[in-house]
Amino acid sequence: MEFLPTLQHGVDDLKPSLFELLSEQQLASLLPPSLRYLLAVSTHRYPRYLLPVLNSFDDVYAVLMLLVERHFLRTYGGSFTENFYGLKRARVLKVKGGEIPRAQLGASDSVREAVELGEGDVWKNLAVLVGLPWLKRKLDEGYDVHAAHANLLGPGYNRERDGLRAGASIKEKLMYYYKWFLRNVYPSVNAAYYFSLLVFNMAYLFDDTKYHSPFMWLIGSRMRRLGEADYKAIELATAPRKVGPARPGEGGSIFSPRNLARSIQPRLLSSLKILLPTSIFALKFLEWWHASDFARQLSRKAAENIDLPPPILPSLPHSTKPTTASKQTHSSEKLQPSSIVSNNPQRIDPPISSTTLLPILTVSRPPSSHLCPICVSPIMTPTASPTGFVYCYTCIHRWVEGEHDRQVAFMEGAAGLRNGEEGEDVEDGGWSREEGSREGRWESGKGRDAVTGRRVLGGTEGLRRVVV
Repeated sequence: MEFLPTLQHGVDDLKPSLFELLSEQQLASLLPPSLRYLLAVSTHRYPRYLLPVLNSFDDVYAVLMLLVERHFLRTYGGSFTENFYGLKRARVLKVKGGEIPRAQLGASDSVREAVELGEGDVWKNLAVLVGLPWLKRKLDEGYDVHAAHANLLGPGYNRERDGLRAGASIKEKLMYYYKWFLRNVYPSVNAAYYFSLLVFNMAYLFDDTKYHSPFMWLIGSRMRRLGEADYKAIELATAPRKVGPARPGEGGSIFSPRNLARSIQPRLLSSLKILLPTSIFALKFLEWWHASDFARQLSRKAAENIDLPPPILPSLPHSTKPTTASKQTHSSEKLQPSSIVSNNPQRIDPPISSTTLLPILTVSRPPSSHLCPICVSPIMTPTASPTGFVYCYTCIHRWVEGEHDRQVAFMEGAAGLRNGEEGEDVEDGGWSREEGSREGRWESGKGRDAVTGRRVLGGTEGLRRVVV
């Protein structure tokens, strides 16, 4: 990366191109939202410990990056993402033009020592690397909260409630002037910020300046590529050092605070260089895995021979798949209608609502897990309810909404057909022989699971699509 050709003319091969700098800035801007997303996902599992961290993410991230960037600036001469691109930050020498190309060709070690960042330069660069983005995120967040709606509504927005009352406290005065600044001044400051970046980028592209950012110009630092002398110095700085006892009687254990501070901590921070490209590769692999058809084909082949049994719930009725004896009994009961309710040993009582105390319309389990319990057809667009049963999306969605054809027909007084009993007309699924509308005597199953009759929390929002 450090030997890419540049657009400028001359013999300064260590000056990076604008495209390298923009790539580094884009990578650095992707770190905060990526870490915030990972933290938000982890907070669902450990909300007690991670929720305070998520609520103060900007502050926590700024403190962590302050430690990481300080280590990388002092060891490698550049930030975390700049070192990944083979870049460093160097002081601008007080010479004409700030360029010494002939000297850097003949005495690269001396030039590197002359432009190396001092302790004061490190803190100036930390203010630009960590402090400025933190302040920018805070101002953007404050503008979205306090001023965006006022600027959108314009004169129609009633600003009297934001006025400063008489006898206001210092905190209220500060908040008032802060909101006034966000509404009236910050949009212009934000526009000037991006305009200055554009001007410096264009000037840097045409080799009219050695600074690609106005803030680098303010602190007197510029971007350079890592050279041979830099790699030798970095190798010496990161070489493992044998730390002996600090005083007589102190052991040389690796767990002593002195040895941990001098050996473990630098290695832990330097390991981030390996973690970054590894995480990028893992992210791209996951994107390809979920976007390609290979994952779906592999999952389908692995599950095509697996027939999962229906879930077992305490209130779930037993299987209603008819046996030969039950079919004979059922056919004989057709001849004697008066004995349907009293003499059918296979009759299953419907679930009873705990609020209305009315029986609830349900369907029986299908003979195969590949069939929808409602329409008794191969499942199309499988959708699971909170109870674990899988249905066709349209069937269970209309059932929970109370608009399915079976529900409407049943509540209007039509006979129901129980799943698994091919072509046998049994009124109300074998539960009753009431004629006419069943409104007020039955519940249609609206808002409930079709098999168990349990209420689906959230209605149709509680349904989840199944990825096969």
